[in-house]
Amino acid sequence: MVMQREVPKGFHVHKNGGGLVEDTAHVNDTAYIGPNARVFGNARLSGNVKVSGNARVYGDALVGDNAVVYGNAKVYGNARVSGNAKVYGNAKVYGNARVSGNAEVSGNAQIYGEARVFGNVKVLDSARVFGYAKVSGNAQIYGEARVFGNVKVLDSARVSDNAVVSDNALVYGNAIVSGNALVFGNAEVSGYARVSGNAQVFGNAEVYGYALVFGYAKLSGNAKVCGDAGVKRAEVGGTAKVYGIERSDGYTFVYVTCSDGVMRIIAGCRYFTMEEAYTHWEETRGGTKLGDETIGILESLKILSKLRPEGCV
Repeated sequence: MVMQREVPKGFHVHKNGGGLVEDTAHVNDTAYIGPNARVFGNARLSGNVKVSGNARVYGDALVGDNAVVYGNAKVYGNARVSGNAKVYGNAKVYGNARVSGNAEVSGNAQIYGEARVFGNVKVLDSARVFGYAKVSGNAQIYGEARVFGNVKVLDSARVSDNAVVSDNALVYGNAIVSGNALVFGNAEVSGYARVSGNAQVFGNAEVYGYALVFGYAKLSGNAKVCGDAGVKRAEVGGTAKVYGIERSDGYTFVYVTCSDGVMRIIAGCRYFTMEEAYTHWEETRGGTKLGDETIGILESLKILSKLRPEGCV
């Protein structure tokens, strides 16, 4: 004997998939609603949409084209999910958010507010994208990362871990913002640059090329870090520009003013005043080709710091 399914008052069984649809919602016959899925409120589904698992679509949400919502995912409010987008796991898309293209939102990720996520973007884990943020291209947001404000994360950029990108910041190219890093204000991080650890980049600062800003470094004002430069614990502000000089073995040397007002040489894990730097490399590399090269770099940095009062190379 076949048991009849109990249908709550005000609902009907969608003929393609057997899921429950509230009478106030509009679901095209071409859409698939799985047996445990629910569509209710004033939600509208069209095209070849698939809603399955324990997924819920409700409120005034619109899901169209070839979009897929499954698992325990929820799409609600005035949210729009379209194109070939996928929302799954425990992910939520709500508010006035838009997810389109081939974008994927999964795990415990949330997209809300006026956020726009499109292209081949992936928002994973417990990441959140909200406010007026735009994430596009092949960008990835994951971990516990937060992206909000008028931020743009483009191209193949990645924001991960506990990193926060906010305000009017721009992260693009193959740039990576990770760890507990903060990028905010009108800051830009691009190219193959890396901002990580507890670093902060803000104001009108720019980090680009293959530059590294990490540890407890702070970059602000109109400062720029580019090329192969690495800034670990320094505080770089104003109109400073840090380019770096790379030694033949791959170490990059920079000469910057640190948070205590003292200028220091930073190279790898080394963090010396100019006097300390001379002593260290003369003792450890004296009489070698690499040692001579290092002393030459230090001499160059001393001269350039005087020629360029706005910063040093």
